[in-house]
Amino acid sequence: MNKERKLNRLKKYDYSQPGNYYITICVHSELRWKNVFGKIYDGKMELNEYGEIVLKQWLWVAERYKHIILDEWVIMPDHFHAIVKIVHTELENFIVGTGRDLSLRKYKPLSQIIGAFKTTTSKMIHINGYNNFTWQRSYYDHIIRNNNALLQIRKYIINNPVNGERKYTNRKTNT
Repeated sequence: MNKERKLNRLKKYDYSQPGNYYITICVHSELRWKNVFGKIYDGKMELNEYGEIVLKQWLWVAERYKHIILDEWVIMPDHFHAIVKIVHTELENFIVGTGRDLSLRKYKPLSQIIGAFKTTTSKMIHINGYNNFTWQRSYYDHIIRNNNALLQIRKYIINNPVNGERKYTNRKTNT
């Protein structure tokens, strides 16, 4: 029996439109609960060389895609949480071509931004010697619809290392 894969994105929603988006990107399940990007010590995440690559590439994403602003984010031992804000200005907010050809769209949607991030981090991690590294196939996203939700998600991200420390230390967490 061929199981249908659950769609992760909201149907017919334009993920290139302005707004705040909460994302979680996880390493492949075979690497779950391992200290792929570093370890949590005293409630703070200490990045290893692969975590530093994730950090560098996340900052690169903001340089590469001028229509996004990085809000709160945290690199955890085996996953990554972030809030991405997509912004448009009156002058920039146009689509080149007929409007049907989305490849000509000036703003990249969230999925393409995350795809570029995952591709470049994977490539750099492989170059640095971790040949078996892979991200999970997709990512989790949530459209943040109001300021209260934004504040709650920021709090969750900020507290993630403190709250996650017990979970990671109670498991076998080798790289």
